[in-house]
Amino acid sequence: MFIRARAFAVHIFTAAGAALALAALLYAVRGQWAAMFLCLGIALIVDGVDGTIARWLKVAEVLPRWSGDVLDFVVDFATYVFVPAYAIAAGGLLPEPLALPAGIVIVVTGALYFADREMKTADNYFRGFPALWNVAAFYLFLLKPAPSLAAITVAGLAVLSFAPFKFLHPLRVARLRVLNIVGLILWSALALIAVLEDLAPGPWVAGGLVVTALYFLGVGLAERR
Repeated sequence: MFIRARAFAVHIFTAAGAALALAALLYAVRGQWAAMFLCLGIALIVDGVDGTIARWLKVAEVLPRWSGDVLDFVVDFATYVFVPAYAIAAGGLLPEPLALPAGIVIVVTGALYFADREMKTADNYFRGFPALWNVAAFYLFLLKPAPSLAAITVAGLAVLSFAPFKFLHPLRVARLRVLNIVGLILWSALALIAVLEDLAPGPWVAGGLVVTALYFLGVGLAERR
C-alpha cells in the first residue's frame, strides 16, 4: 500500500505543474509578468525532476493504470505552450493585428510538436525547436525587441519546430553533460535574478542569459544528424 501511495504521490507532484500553470495564467491576466514567469520557472523545475523520481520509484510498474507520459504532456502543454502563448499575445510585445494570430500559431504548432512521436532523437536531443515558448516568452519580455522583430521571432520559431536540426536537452544528452548542467544552473540563477528584478536586470544579467542561450543552441546545431 505504501509503495502505491508513494508512486501516486509522484503523479500528484507532476500534476502540480497544472496548478502552477493556472497560477501563472492568473498572474498573466493581471499583467504581473514576473510573477507569471516565477510560476512557470517552478513548473520547469518540477518537469525537470519528476521523470527521474518516477523512474527511480518505478512508478510505471507500480501504477500501470496511470500514464506518466500522458500526464507530463498535458502539464507541459499548459506550461510550455498555452500560458506563454497568452502572455505573448496579450503582453503588448507584438503589433496589435498580429497578437491573436501569433498566439494561435503558437498553440497550434505547439500541439502538433507534442504529438510528434519523433520529437526526440535516439541520442536524446529534441528534433527542431521543442516548443519552449515559456523560454521564448521570457526572452521577449526580457529583451523587449521592436514589435515587428518580436513577430518575426515568433514566426521563425514556429517554423523551426519542424526543422531537421538538433536542440539540446541539457539533462538527458550525454555529450558535454557536465558543462551543459553547469550552464543550466548558471542560466537558472540569472533567470531568477531577472525575475526578482521585474524583468529589468542589469546588462550583465541580460547578457549572460543571451550567452547561455546561444551556447545551448550552438551545442545542438554543432551536432551532426
